[in-house]
Amino acid sequence: MRLPDFEAWAMFAAVVEHRSFTDAAKALSVSKATVSKAVTRLEQHLDTSLFSRTSRRLALTESGKRLAEHAARILSEGQAAEEAARDETAELSGTVRLGAPMTFGLLRVAPLVAEFTKQNPQVDIDLHLSDARIDLVEMGLDATIRIADMPDSSLRARRLADVKLHVVASPAYLAERGRPTHPSDLGSHDCLCYSNTPTPDVWRFSGPGQQNVVVQVRVRLTVNSGEAMLPALRTGVGIARLPDFIVGDALASGELEEILVDWRPPPFGIHLVTPPSRLRPARVDAVLDFLTRHHGC
Repeated sequence: MRLPDFEAWAMFAAVVEHRSFTDAAKALSVSKATVSKAVTRLEQHLDTSLFSRTSRRLALTESGKRLAEHAARILSEGQAAEEAARDETAELSGTVRLGAPMTFGLLRVAPLVAEFTKQNPQVDIDLHLSDARIDLVEMGLDATIRIADMPDSSLRARRLADVKLHVVASPAYLAERGRPTHPSDLGSHDCLCYSNTPTPDVWRFSGPGQQNVVVQVRVRLTVNSGEAMLPALRTGVGIARLPDFIVGDALASGELEEILVDWRPPPFGIHLVTPPSRLRPARVDAVLDFLTRHHGC
């Protein structure tokens, strides 16, 4: 049985990450020639080219693109195994790279990160906030929080809690345009839609007697941030579906009113998503356990 050339796979992953043989060599503290020979050795073994090389540009071939994720996994699992061995006797230390949606991250995750770092002064957190769907393996994240339905994938997802969606509008809008009593009434109203979904203008509801209704709404405003809808909602531009962590205060103050209370949009799950490897440094497990314990966020 011939063992895989783990060193060559790891060096290939480093070149992909750093987009340069020279930078990969610096990161690995080896010579550029060592990295180049390892990648060439791997190409010869696989009988395929992994990079298209020119004097100015380094690009992955189609084979390289297909194999890059496997290489990244080999490298990360090796690093995690070594760190896990060191972590058995060492104090928690090092950097954890964490992702989260923008508004949820600001309101709920950032305070938890602050508390965790206060309790663990040797652990640094690199928090990346974005509402865009990101590739956490490509970005080198240890974990990310996603608020969405999770499709089947190689990623590992832990459901922490549900997020309720509320259909809301301002009192001024409802006074001028009327109050919908059934989802089908939304066809004659202006709606504000969240663009980071597959079908922003298709809204689903569950109602009395387990009825399920799907409506296509008239889109007046589309944005990629739920919080960015609030000014338009307050000024009476239209109706929106937003999670409680965004509209909770506005509902409590009376700035916005909830409508269609008997018809609920399906809830989204708060998921803690990690790469497929089960091997993680102790500091990463500590952060994940902390977030899980406080998932009431």
